[in-house]
Amino acid sequence: MLKKTLVVLLLLSATPSAHAAPVYVFPVANCEVNYARAHHDYAATDILAKAGCKFVAPINGVVDEVNRVDTWRSPPNLGITRGGLSVSIIGEDGVRYYGSHLRSIPLSIQPGVAVTAGRILGAIGATGSARGTSPHLHFGISWPTPPDTWWVRRGEVLPWKYLDAWKNGNDLSPAKAVAAMKAKVGEIPPEPKK
Repeated sequence: MLKKTLVVLLLLSATPSAHAAPVYVFPVANCEVNYARAHHDYAATDILAKAGCKFVAPINGVVDEVNRVDTWRSPPNLGITRGGLSVSIIGEDGVRYYGSHLRSIPLSIQPGVAVTAGRILGAIGATGSARGTSPHLHFGISWPTPPDTWWVRRGEVLPWKYLDAWKNGNDLSPAKAVAAMKAKVGEIPPEPKK
């Protein structure tokens, strides 16, 4: 009987476990942060933190877009350049996570690179339209779109309830909210006038 029990235990330990639900982490690592539950005219949030704090992947995924050049000017204050240095990933949950106003981005972060939750995507700064403001991470949640669809990439789903959950170590997925918003406004809603 003991031998049979040992065999069963060995088999159980060798059997791969079922794939667990996505694991989320807060997108700023090892720094004190502050963020509001509001944003000026679209669904996103600014996470205030010291310059150089780490922007990390909030979930396992693949790097979608990387912008290493800050071309923003005012005027003309073009929406496509407002983010300055930025990185977006497509999470294993199908959601795009976007962070901008970065000070720097590691050379290893390139489109198509697989990342795990917690991997450094960049350092918080104040590039793009954040020049002259306190360093912060503009954080947006949306669905994947073709490149240069900046008005979706910047954020379509209010992020703070997910940020609150992840900060407290809870796995709360925005996937259903993202799918619902996409169904409501369409895959590529009209570009805003401003």
